[in-house]
Amino acid sequence: MSFNDDEQIISTQDSGSKPIPITPGRVQLVSIHNNMVPLEKSKLRVMLEITGGGSTNDRPGLDLVAVLDVSGSMGGEKIAKVKTAMLFMIYKLSPIDRLSVVTFESGAKRLCPLRQITENSQKELENLINGLNASGGTNITAGLQTGLKVINDRSLSGGRSVGIMLMSDGEQNVGGDAAKVPVGNVPVHTFGFGTDQDPVVLKAIADNSIEGTFSEVQNTANLSIAFSQCLAGLLTRVVEDLKLTITRCGDESKIQQSLPKEVRKVIVDLLLSPAEQERGAGVLEISYSYRFQGKTFQAPPAILTVCRTRKSADQQERSEVKIEETRLLTANAEVRAATALAIDEITKIYEKQGVLFALSSETSHDRQRFAARGDVESLRLFATPRMDKYLKQAKSFDEDPSKPLPSVDEDEKEELAANPLAPIAGAISFYLQLAMKPLCILP
Repeated sequence: MSFNDDEQIISTQDSGSKPIPITPGRVQLVSIHNNMVPLEKSKLRVMLEITGGGSTNDRPGLDLVAVLDVSGSMGGEKIAKVKTAMLFMIYKLSPIDRLSVVTFESGAKRLCPLRQITENSQKELENLINGLNASGGTNITAGLQTGLKVINDRSLSGGRSVGIMLMSDGEQNVGGDAAKVPVGNVPVHTFGFGTDQDPVVLKAIADNSIEGTFSEVQNTANLSIAFSQCLAGLLTRVVEDLKLTITRCGDESKIQQSLPKEVRKVIVDLLLSPAEQERGAGVLEISYSYRFQGKTFQAPPAILTVCRTRKSADQQERSEVKIEETRLLTANAEVRAATALAIDEITKIYEKQGVLFALSSETSHDRQRFAARGDVESLRLFATPRMDKYLKQAKSFDEDPSKPLPSVDEDEKEELAANPLAPIAGAISFYLQLAMKPLCILP
């Protein structure tokens, strides 16, 4: 059976008034390093920082598939929390977005095709969610495969963003191993719900995908918050398929190590050859590309330049680089310590909680993206302003689901009012940097 019955987007007054997107300048790339390097053979550590330089008010429409565990263990309070979390998501999507709901227990069902979010469909989706019931086993593989099929079979796909949010509260006991399902180019964000979840499988699913994260939600009261943080990230995606390319410049430098992965900050260790006289030297060629609303943008290569000098150069690392190094070291130490403690079974409680925290921390640090872990309100590494806003809104909605929520369009208008130059600031900065030549001034 083909899932090519996804609804076409019918323009509404709100969705039809979106500005024409500006493709260049949606990403800003900054290098942080010591500018003065001695003439003798030297090491140079460079941190490349990638940030979004555009506005989200011209974002592409989102095709989102919610894959929900409705097995027998989800009965009672758990299924009630899922319903509240899903209603929050339904109310925060806009007419340019589409939502499909897939449930799984011993098998999997697509409850609805990708539906455009309108006033009518919101009510119908709300009724669908409120009708969820729990029964059967836990076939995560069937749920994941069905969600992927919804995305891959779309008749309307050009220029649209995609994502899957998969939630499960237990270990897979029916079907194959979900960790071995090929995911392809679809971000899959997984959520381990409650204390009996299977974090190893859920994290493996997220790791198999591009951009995917694993969030641990042991406290069932936090599901709406965890869902809201993921949704905030999906609704503020600036670009897709960002690729960063670094190349050494001739014989001037040699790349000893680089840690690019799927990150916002990349540390590159360079070994510079000896120089005979003071001069400006290009030591690294940097270029990047990304895709936005179906269009690929390739930035022209830039040369990172330093000054080779006879004078004693300050070899202390820049503070920004030290902070990033410390974060990486701390993250690795946390994961090793938590996993070791769990394996040694120092306590049965820590065996479970420690692994959950370690795995969600690892995915957050590795991909430099927010993932729910432990105390969602205080542990907010990589959280964005939209995530902070949705944290407050989700908490309020949990307390009173009948209270009206601001729409995502209203969120975007509020952000644009606070920074009216956001839609063009990135492009202006890009063209200014393109026009300027790198300078090396000797003291």
